[in-house]
Amino acid sequence: MDHSRRYLEEERKKLEAEMEKVQKLLGTDLDSEAKSELAKLESQKQQLMQVMQTDDSGLTTSSAANGTGQDFDNIILEVRPGVGGDEAKIWAEDLVRMYIRFAEVRNQKFKVKIKVEFLDDGVLKITGPGIYDLLKNETGVHRVQRVPETEAAGRIHTSTASVVVLPEVSEKVVVVREDDLLWEFSRSGGHGGQNVNKVATAVRLTHKPTGIMVGCRQERSQEQNRKIALELLRAQLWEVEEERKASVFSAARSKIGRSMRAEKIRTYNFPQNRVTDHRLGKSWYKLDRIVQGELDDIIETLKNELD
Repeated sequence: MDHSRRYLEEERKKLEAEMEKVQKLLGTDLDSEAKSELAKLESQKQQLMQVMQTDDSGLTTSSAANGTGQDFDNIILEVRPGVGGDEAKIWAEDLVRMYIRFAEVRNQKFKVKIKVEFLDDGVLKITGPGIYDLLKNETGVHRVQRVPETEAAGRIHTSTASVVVLPEVSEKVVVVREDDLLWEFSRSGGHGGQNVNKVATAVRLTHKPTGIMVGCRQERSQEQNRKIALELLRAQLWEVEEERKASVFSAARSKIGRSMRAEKIRTYNFPQNRVTDHRLGKSWYKLDRIVQGELDDIIETLKNELD
């Protein structure tokens, strides 16, 4: 039994034990208070049972989906430009390269096999032992302070990019009903020769119960783009389910909630060669090495402090 499932079972047992104690007060001088308390406990138990079963959005998760993510060996990492115009786009590309280099450095250092694939613009699929546990704390806004190459006056500009790290979840973990899916296809309009302009290979997929929409136009094959779109959708549905469970019990228990996406977590100051993680209140003066993939110090400190 995984950690989160075990936690849910423990909460259920605690509620039932508390209900037994309160039931003993029925028929006593505290009868009225006992009935009121029992009603509250019963409501909490119903909420708990809903979390442990299928939710009303049409999303079904098995017990494997209820874990903390420590056993996920595949992740989807998405980097999007934020504030800063063209410089923000360049910074997002730099972050993508940083995570690719991180995989390469870790492969060389620990003799492990971490594989990186491009799913779409700014979207990576990274596969390797415990990779979600390593990179889950990268979710948030990454801010850069530096002088752009196009800045003639030498002024420091501030730009941002957002990073989202989600585990790749299989159809056995998140079950999506075909009736809940709306598929749309269009011509890719991208690179790849004349084929992409003749065949509707680009895919847009909408999950009707939640309104979540994903798309993919990376591959020349519509079938491959459909597969990738489903992977992206399952990851986002898993995130929604984790957030829903956290809202029932304690938002502090979840480090995956979508609000984390808007949190400024780190600043990269190039003139000072400094990287500051704002959650830790700690700085590292080796930015040049960090952006080349040497993230181990930051990752280990985050694991020790936040997990």
